[in-house]
Amino acid sequence: MSYVDGFVLAVPKDKIDAYKAMARAAGDVWKEHGALAYVECLGDDVPYGELTSFPRAVQAKDDEIVVFSWIVHASRQQRDETNRKAMEDPRLANDKWEMPFDGKRMIYGGFESFMEL
Repeated sequence: MSYVDGFVLAVPKDKIDAYKAMARAAGDVWKEHGALAYVECLGDDVPYGELTSFPRAVQAKDDEIVVFSWIVHASRQQRDETNRKAMEDPRLANDKWEMPFDGKRMIYGGFESFMEL
């Protein structure tokens, strides 16, 4: 079974193009270093719930769009190695990118798959 890293974050609408450019570069790096798939999605039908919701989870503001993304790896071990290589890759150096979102409000985690249909 595969291993998946998942992410939810809020991006200001006026920074979507910058986010897409950063995501494209990151996706290329992760894939080159071993990721099986790299997916980025812009929220289209993500209502602000009364108790819980994607926008609530990342404290999305009216001028922000929720982004849901994931990276698929062959295993946890392979994910750890891929992440290490990606984080050392000079194409992702902090001085090359201005973060187009507030990283403090990003939710992320690693998940072990138990079913794939």
